[in-house]
Amino acid sequence: MGLTDYLVIALIIFIALLVLIPIALFVYLYIKDDRQKQHAILRNFPVLGKARYITEKIGPELRQYLFHNDNEGKPFSRKEYQDIVKAGKYNERLIGFGSTRDFNAEGFYIRNTLFPKLRDEMKVDNIEKIKTRVYKSDGENLFTRKEHSEERLIDPYFLRDEDAVIMGERTCRQPFKVKGLIGQSAMSFGALGENAITALSKGLGLAGGTWMNTGEGGLSQHHLAGKPDIIMQIGPDLFGVRKPNGDFSWEEFKKKSEMEEIKAFELKLAQGAKTRGGHVEGEKVTEEIAKIRLVEPGKTINSPNRFYEFDDVPSMFDFIEKLRDVGGKPVGIKIVIGDLDALENMVSYIKESGKGPDFITIDGGEGGTGATFQELADSVGLPIQSALPVVDEMLKKYDVRERVKLIASGKLITPDKIAIALAMGADLVNVARGFMISVGCIMAQVCHTNNCPAGVATTNKKLQDGLSIEEKYFRVCNYVVSQREGLYNLAAAAGIDSPTKFERKHIVHKDELGRISPLEDILHAAKRTQLQKEG
Repeated sequence: MGLTDYLVIALIIFIALLVLIPIALFVYLYIKDDRQKQHAILRNFPVLGKARYITEKIGPELRQYLFHNDNEGKPFSRKEYQDIVKAGKYNERLIGFGSTRDFNAEGFYIRNTLFPKLRDEMKVDNIEKIKTRVYKSDGENLFTRKEHSEERLIDPYFLRDEDAVIMGERTCRQPFKVKGLIGQSAMSFGALGENAITALSKGLGLAGGTWMNTGEGGLSQHHLAGKPDIIMQIGPDLFGVRKPNGDFSWEEFKKKSEMEEIKAFELKLAQGAKTRGGHVEGEKVTEEIAKIRLVEPGKTINSPNRFYEFDDVPSMFDFIEKLRDVGGKPVGIKIVIGDLDALENMVSYIKESGKGPDFITIDGGEGGTGATFQELADSVGLPIQSALPVVDEMLKKYDVRERVKLIASGKLITPDKIAIALAMGADLVNVARGFMISVGCIMAQVCHTNNCPAGVATTNKKLQDGLSIEEKYFRVCNYVVSQREGLYNLAAAAGIDSPTKFERKHIVHKDELGRISPLEDILHAAKRTQLQKEG
């Protein structure tokens, strides 16, 4: 046989395999589907029924990228996602042609003035510049996008010293002074990987005037990488400040309070959105995480849904007083508003006792979480735009508003949303998912699986390799600075010289019929309804 004959035989075999392998695979799948009893669709329509499950699996991606318009999609629309990416990557928020907001729908609007403030009339501290990197587009078509990053000096948009927000000014030996109104909400190391935490730390440290909340998972070396100001959160399982038997350790707490980077402590009540209590599988409790949390490596953790150290307002306030006395730094609480009677009981005790937190972080029911049950995420706790004015009003009612700062949290990812929260009573604003997106999150919504494809919400080393710390931390810096700049733009439009001066009078609510209601009127109407019920 010659070479040609061998080639012909090889070609015949190759063609036969091309035909027989798919047929064999089809027969195998057909028999497998027909015999299984778990799925009725596959049993009735072997092989063909797989199309349903394939489409269902890729459905979220199809909706996000192909079928939803820019203003659809939950928890964030494509437009909201792009707004965050643009601010982080290019340090800009410019759009062309016009807004895509649905102006027929109800919503809040910021009241502009006929005579806005000029740029040189704004009370802003832009003396020291920030050296960052931003992207510049060189051209974009259907198949390629050419861009490069370049160094740029940008204005920090700090508050002036006289407008800075100070927590614990009258109660602490070491108050926390903040020159920016936006910080990173609680996200634990373990829920986010070391690359994401490190990039966030370096970006926030570069931006300055902001803070990083550790989440309940304790303080790690990755949080300290960029030397940002840190609020250390303490959850019911006391990670990082506990004894081997699980009791609170005043010795460990004192060690943390002596660290220069830690500026304040936050007690997380009722596990926030995880009212069930936290859960970490033993396989995730690595040697590093165990050392940080002061627990046993490899052992599953089931956190309680409240602290054992206190079970009512007086005992909680006594615990807070001791934390403040030992640590010398501000102590706050993080709550989700639901029971208004319990809220009033707490606020009245602040007035009566002279004790209580230096700040209250209000987490809206719409806020994010690494993992919780559907019923808790969807229906427990009021959204931030309902909860925030209630707490602000309650503190004013008992004349304790000046001593307690309010931090608002819950999908406040753009300057307009942040400004509305400030006008509703917030002193400061926490952002979580905005920072996650700036560091690379693509909203895959698999945070609870440890399989985040962007390497953000995962401890998988292979997946984390895709997240470049040295590239992403500039985006974190640009994002927060861009938000601060946007706040000053809105303040000027409203006729005030600093975003710290936003008040209820600066926003109105428009209903679906076009009727305008000042926020004050809405609150007064709600108060009248409550009085009528009580009467």
